[in-house]
Amino acid sequence: MTDHLVGIRTSYDTVATSYAELVQDGADWEPEGFDLLAKLADGRPVIDVGCGPGRTTALLAARGVQVTGIDLSPGMIAVARRDHPELDFRVGSMTGLDLPDGRLGGVLSWWSIIHLPRDVVPQAFAEFHRVLAPGGILLLGFHVGTESTHKTSGYGDLPMDLYVHRWLPEGLTEIAVKAGFTPYVDGDIPPDRLAFRK
Repeated sequence: MTDHLVGIRTSYDTVATSYAELVQDGADWEPEGFDLLAKLADGRPVIDVGCGPGRTTALLAARGVQVTGIDLSPGMIAVARRDHPELDFRVGSMTGLDLPDGRLGGVLSWWSIIHLPRDVVPQAFAEFHRVLAPGGILLLGFHVGTESTHKTSGYGDLPMDLYVHRWLPEGLTEIAVKAGFTPYVDGDIPPDRLAFRK
């Protein structure tokens, strides 16, 4: 495992329990976004990559989606399994998904690409494209901007050691198009979310 992935995994292992307690409220437009993903997935399986403690995975499941939560952090997956024992959670990396080609109806990446180095993000998009079936939907949430910051503590002031990278929508769109995606245009989607079709 590369150094940047080790840092992400170790940091979220450290804060997993406090993160689950402190981050329970959803972002605005979340119900609309998850409704859209559920609709466009068209009954096919979905993955929630960077699922953390499983809150977003459970919201998708409540919409009738057959969903699997995937996270790099074993600590986060342990909390997700504790809090949502009826759902499927697996340890894994979005840069190398242990999934077959072309089977999924949707990929949710909800503020989970923000810790990947900028030059690694295209690798994740290529994996998202690979596992999606034709017409499948990729829904992203991210922080808007151009700066990168080093996060050394969080979620109860526990130690962390990872970077948070902000993105402009056009930068992520360029990466997505190069990976083979087509932007899904909807005037109701906020600027810190993007949707793409395979």
